[in-house]
Amino acid sequence: MLHHYNTVKGYGENEINIERSRFTAYVNRAETEEEAQAFIADIKKKHWDANHNCSAYMIGENNLIQKANDDGEPSGTAGVPMLEVLKKRDLKDTVVVVTRYFGGIKLGAGGLIRAYGKATSEGLNATGIVERKLMRIINTKIDYTWLGKVENEVRGSSYQLKEIHYLDAVEVEVYVEEASKGQFHEWMTELTNGQGEITEGDVEYLETLAQ
Repeated sequence: MLHHYNTVKGYGENEINIERSRFTAYVNRAETEEEAQAFIADIKKKHWDANHNCSAYMIGENNLIQKANDDGEPSGTAGVPMLEVLKKRDLKDTVVVVTRYFGGIKLGAGGLIRAYGKATSEGLNATGIVERKLMRIINTKIDYTWLGKVENEVRGSSYQLKEIHYLDAVEVEVYVEEASKGQFHEWMTELTNGQGEITEGDVEYLETLAQ
């Protein structure tokens, strides 16, 4: 599993107009090629009357799956520039479809490349980019008398609070980077005067808006 990578926040769409042609970018996350193809098929079904539904996607930890489709536009003028935007931004598990309704003015090869690249880039911006960082979940079990102090300190720290479970004792779950586990143990032990029962849980990805 990658320590961290960037991908799109989720589903999004954005429309731009160039020389009377409408270019609408549809963006989504896809963790398998089947998911990407299903998304493309849905957009094509929705816009069956469009002149073109061009697509590109990049999937996998090492970007092993990369596909581009011009859908009737001159070869290399649509899908490839769309894919290039994904590669330039290094966005994994991402699929984009750009639907074009022709406005009557031909753009030429260079114009098409710029148009599809711009539509893709602005579609990604409108959707939002997130960083997914692999984190360890560390659980600290404490008496209820410690809850106020521990919660306030965690929220005011560089650590990310995941969840608080209100059981017989309180269990506070915190996202911690692997490299910071020792430091967190020491910090939490000192914070609770050794009264906290600290255990390490699973690893999972924490998503934050990319800078």
